[in-house]
Amino acid sequence: MSQAVDAAAPPSAPDERLTRRSPLARLLARPEAGSLAGAVVIYVFFFAVAPPFRGLDALATILYASSTIGIPAVAVALLMIGGEFDLSAGVAVTSSALVASMLSFQLTLNLWAGIAVGLLLALGVGALNGYLVMKTGIPSFLVTLATFLMLQGLNLAITKVITGNVASPDISDMDGFGAAQKVFAAEWRIGGLSLRISVVWWLLFTALATWVLLRTRVGNWIFAVGGAESSARAVGVPVRRVKIGLFMAVGFLAWFTGMNLLFSFTTVQSGEGVGNEFLYIIAAVIGGCLLTGGYGSAIGTATGAFIFGMTTQGIVYAGWNADWFKFFLGAMLLGATLLNLWVRRRTEASR
Repeated sequence: MSQAVDAAAPPSAPDERLTRRSPLARLLARPEAGSLAGAVVIYVFFFAVAPPFRGLDALATILYASSTIGIPAVAVALLMIGGEFDLSAGVAVTSSALVASMLSFQLTLNLWAGIAVGLLLALGVGALNGYLVMKTGIPSFLVTLATFLMLQGLNLAITKVITGNVASPDISDMDGFGAAQKVFAAEWRIGGLSLRISVVWWLLFTALATWVLLRTRVGNWIFAVGGAESSARAVGVPVRRVKIGLFMAVGFLAWFTGMNLLFSFTTVQSGEGVGNEFLYIIAAVIGGCLLTGGYGSAIGTATGAFIFGMTTQGIVYAGWNADWFKFFLGAMLLGATLLNLWVRRRTEASR
């Protein structure tokens, strides 16, 4: 009888002390762990070798440079977690700025009208990219590469036709400029630090993306469609809506970055933005996003953008030849990828 009772008894639970992970192990399990470690190393390095790097003005410049990459990179990271790429994000920044500027100038409209049309264009391009990817099954790399080439050509050709040169007209004396500049390109002096509003927006967008990923059903859907699309569809996840929405989110933050560009400099060169799409992807990868989808972090991506800002400005403050920047960027990408791989393997091994 006692043997029967013993056989029916549930197995004893494992010792909690053996299954509980240390705070360090839990930290290393986060996607942004590698980028945070890298940011500390790079900051200490430039702090030691470049005295101008230590000042508040240098910090302000670094934060601004980081924000111009970090804002669109937030949406690019969400899209990568969802398993897709957008190579048109860099030129979409310029396209939205050119449309807002030239439409308002040529039709003598209030700048807010041009801003609204630029937003519609950016959202439309994002929706078209997402629709084509989902409808045709063509990889997003190819679809958005085609969009990139078309927008690049349109930016240059239409600007030349309308203005006679490769830049949009100066908009600093147009109706609505002052109010729009306060929203997209204001600058404050706080003690010895000159802070651009784009830095504040960057942090807010990062916080919002983090909340969506970790605290909402949509965040669960994003991870699901990136990790296993067929399985996600089988359990009722609206895969098409999620992915089109992610492409539109890239369009929205590309538009926002374009408005910052326009109202910071009052004119836009039609050739700007080419190549920036790779910087957004690099920031996301450095921040822990996998190229295969299903894994990543908005905080890590923001850290990756900060690493970019520190490197671009640190090279200048150190007095080095700027031609070395691409080398350091490639080395950072490779190093971050290897570090993230090592962290993930150590984490999996400790489970």
